[in-house]
Amino acid sequence: MISRREFLASVLAVGPSAMAAHPLAIPDDLKTPYKLEKLLIGPSKEPGSFDEKGADVPFVFRHGRRFYMTYVGFDGIGYQTGLASSHDLIHWQREGVILKRDASSPIIRYNAALTWILRENNVFGAGKLKRVRGRYLGVYHAYPKPGYEAGPAVIGLCWSHNLRNWEIEPPCLRPVDGAEWERGGLYKACILEERGLYHIFYNAKNRPVHWREQTGVATSRDLKTWTRNPANPILRNGPPGSDDEYFASDPCVLKYRKGWAVFYYGLGPKFIARDLLALSPDLVKVRKCAGVLIDVGPKGSIDSMFAHKPSIIFHRGALFHFYCAVSKEFGRGISVAASRPWNI
Repeated sequence: MISRREFLASVLAVGPSAMAAHPLAIPDDLKTPYKLEKLLIGPSKEPGSFDEKGADVPFVFRHGRRFYMTYVGFDGIGYQTGLASSHDLIHWQREGVILKRDASSPIIRYNAALTWILRENNVFGAGKLKRVRGRYLGVYHAYPKPGYEAGPAVIGLCWSHNLRNWEIEPPCLRPVDGAEWERGGLYKACILEERGLYHIFYNAKNRPVHWREQTGVATSRDLKTWTRNPANPILRNGPPGSDDEYFASDPCVLKYRKGWAVFYYGLGPKFIARDLLALSPDLVKVRKCAGVLIDVGPKGSIDSMFAHKPSIIFHRGALFHFYCAVSKEFGRGISVAASRPWNI
């Protein structure tokens, strides 16, 4: 079995592609063309640390007087989740591990990746967290084997009183319970609540090797029983030659105007991963936007290979788009682009 990383480096991908509707233009107020062009959090390279070999999957939010970021670290064995803090969205301090793997757990024995915490929905809001019955609500995914994303992952909920200690629930979404497009395993999830209905958006792959990734949604009123939408996958692969021909992945869904913005990343025929955008009126029907939100950089830059996995926050009139930057020279880390030029 090959890993997701090995797939990204390959040129073997087969399977049908979805019909593409006429694309929309990317709205000007969602564009973030100004890259900071440096890693905010990179591989620690400290032997034995949870993020020794890479930092991935940022989720940025506001809490109290500071900004915080959860991110997923890889140490050669599997994923664990860390926390970092900042006063300005540029300088970040690592706060340590907040969700560790647990050798006694059949679910997070090797991997524990917290990918989203329930937050305010508005893309231009403060990005503060929301409590549910007095606690913070997160969503995690976990792979069943050691190694880089090895085996079919599951998705579940987790809870915390203080953001530093998390209790996981048994998985609420498993690939074996889903349709053919997700039988190969589940990936990143984001969770939101709108009018009493909870939504988990997630991407998944259709088979263990030479796969395609697409994005679907499941909903719940009670956080116990989850129903996959019959329209899944709601965000499908594009036609041959498109920017998301092979992957339409890692959703970041936020309220935008009278509808919703679906930030995601695509993998196209050049086998580079880049952040893209789609818009939705109702969290089910999705229409893609033409063009790329965050593109890869030139050779020698921090994101010459991949610029993907979006996390969005608004601050002082500017939109900040955090993403995972990957290159041979710098490894796998986290960077940011903004809607206006940097003044630092």
